[in-house]
Amino acid sequence: MRVGATATAYSTALFAGLLATVAGAATVGPVTIPYGTVAKALLNATPVPVGVTLQGGIDVALAHPFAFDVDRTQQLIVVGVRGPRIVLAAIVGFALAAAGTVMQGFFRNPMADPSIVGVSSGAALGAVAAITAPAAVTAVTAPLGLPAGVGIQTAAFVGAIVAAFLVYAIATERGRTPVATLLLAGVAIQTFLGAVVSFLLIYSGQSIRRAIYWLMGDLNNAAWGDVAVAAPVVLVLFAALLPFSRDLNVLLLGEEDARTLGIEVERTKRVLLALGSVVTAAAVAVAGIIGFVGLVVPHVVRLVVGPDHRVLLPTSALAGAIFLVATDTLARSTAAALPVGVVTAAVGAPFFLFLLRRREVHEL
Repeated sequence: MRVGATATAYSTALFAGLLATVAGAATVGPVTIPYGTVAKALLNATPVPVGVTLQGGIDVALAHPFAFDVDRTQQLIVVGVRGPRIVLAAIVGFALAAAGTVMQGFFRNPMADPSIVGVSSGAALGAVAAITAPAAVTAVTAPLGLPAGVGIQTAAFVGAIVAAFLVYAIATERGRTPVATLLLAGVAIQTFLGAVVSFLLIYSGQSIRRAIYWLMGDLNNAAWGDVAVAAPVVLVLFAALLPFSRDLNVLLLGEEDARTLGIEVERTKRVLLALGSVVTAAAVAVAGIIGFVGLVVPHVVRLVVGPDHRVLLPTSALAGAIFLVATDTLARSTAAALPVGVVTAAVGAPFFLFLLRRREVHEL
């Protein structure tokens, strides 16, 4: 089977699985809602473009042609409460798994994850600084009529991008960026920023609970506005990453072989690092730090579909969306309504250790 057909087959199956997972997640919660009611509620909220005849021509407007008889409370739960959280979980999982796939190919190491160049630590510093200084955030967002949450997300996004740029600048010398130096610079910056975050938490006062929830990765306050911000960024950047699948395959052979095969190695590395970092920053800014999605999912998918990034990149992204929707459903179904980052770590870490142990046994 050709690579394109293989990628299409796997992606189609995973997309169907994602739709089934989303539908199942919408039924789960303190109030159990049947699948049929969920479908009707979603169709009621679905806008459809229609032609409207105006003076001077036909314009296109949005209408809601469906009017199924659904209990008002159930409609609100599905569309207003669970809907944005589930969709945001899918987007964030999609982004983290895609970024993890890129970083593992970039570093030629299946142990790499999206935070390896300091993106998550930078986002943590920006978010915690904004959370512990609410007056400063309000002073910026209030005149613009924006909620304080936007200020925190913006601070997290900016912190992530600045951290990634700093790591790149430190590791680059004379126009070249050795992968080993980039890795070491990322570890050093992560450690330093982690220390700054710890210092801020000590003096955070009553804001510490909110800051800790953010650091654990939390989707409790997800809204359609978060989806509207994150979705276009993630999808556009993912579309920009797809053409580099072949370059990632060639980079697996080593930089010298890649140059021999016509790849502009340093330029490609810059682009991949930038796109991977911004995708991660967009996900972390709206959801906090959610670990193991970008590490475990690409690793597992690679065992199934192989190392070809033309197949691996789209399938990992879709699998990441499924994984995070499922784990977030589990998180909000617990009595304590745990942050999703706690559940992904609890599920991902033992499973990853199992994979490592299995790999060691097979190598003996």
